Amino acid sequence: MPRNFFTQIGYSIAANSLPQRTKFQEDRLPIKNDGCRSQFLLHPAPTTKVCLFFHGFTAAPYQFLPMARVFYQAGYNVIIPRLPGHGQAGDWNGKNPPPLPTNVETYKNFALEWFRQAQGLGDRVVVGGLSGGGTLAAWLALEKASQIDRALLFAAYLSSSNKVIDLFVKTFNTYFEWQSDEPGEPIGYKGFTFPDLRVFLDLGSEVLKRSKSAAAPPMFVVSTDADRAVSNTDHTVLFENLLVRQPKTWYYRFDRELNIPHTMMTKAEGNQWENLLNVMAKAFVQSDLAWAEIEEIAYRMTEGKTCKQAVAELNLTSKASPDLPALMTMIDKREIVIKRNPTWGND
Repeated sequence: MPRNFFTQIGYSIAANSLPQRTKFQEDRLPIKNDGCRSQFLLHPAPTTKVCLFFHGFTAAPYQFLPMARVFYQAGYNVIIPRLPGHGQAGDWNGKNPPPLPTNVETYKNFALEWFRQAQGLGDRVVVGGLSGGGTLAAWLALEKASQIDRALLFAAYLSSSNKVIDLFVKTFNTYFEWQSDEPGEPIGYKGFTFPDLRVFLDLGSEVLKRSKSAAAPPMFVVSTDADRAVSNTDHTVLFENLLVRQPKTWYYRFDRELNIPHTMMTKAEGNQWENLLNVMAKAFVQSDLAWAEIEEIAYRMTEGKTCKQAVAELNLTSKASPDLPALMTMIDKREIVIKRNPTWGND
């Protein structure tokens, strides 16, 4: 028998058994609703890349379904596992808080196990996450740098936007309930105790510290100026730390005028630019460009070139995703011009 026959058999077994085992385990909990279940978008055969997405703290896998469908249609396998302790049915409140882990090792072991599962579904793993899930994705990317193809970090929770809040998270053990304008019950949990969040605050500190010296795969750090939950300054620091050793790291911050919230993954949670975010993420995953090359493309666009023309002039066509022009329209070109010409605009 040819070798690829056994590869296909092994893949078929894994692609069928993993969703079934996960469903069995989640049925025993039980799970709050379908949006809280782990999600699997799998092709009939192994794919060149496998996307492993971690949803946000107290939320659930539903957050990554729109992006998952985009990557699935692009030919990738996608898995969105339910984070430990999340999405369980119950009457959760301040007297009976949801069963969220308070030990960082629980999340680390979870990430490593799902990374191992993802490796069996394709050639290279792309890891991504939102908020606390973004923190976990960043940690995994640093932990398995040589084995991960790309990392997508959406509004990663490295610390809060307000240092007073960080102090509360570090010091108190009280229950906190999210404020929401949405009617009805949230899909995930509506509250948590501070020790539950403290895990990610500690993990965020570890990520920032390791980013100063550790090897890393290419990462795309995405922020939004309208975010009231996390520190965008930390995102900039992370980007700058990584860029020293990994030139293919990208950074983008959505302008405040777009009013994209911390929960940026879906229209249902407030991002009317969901489709644009998905295209930008795909442009990064399908490109092989250094940040310096992105800046050069942007600079040439200020001289009247289209993105496609600038890419061709730089002989980068084979390294650029067809979706790159959509991302380049969003890049702050004025900032790049000023960076190269500090006296520009002072006349």
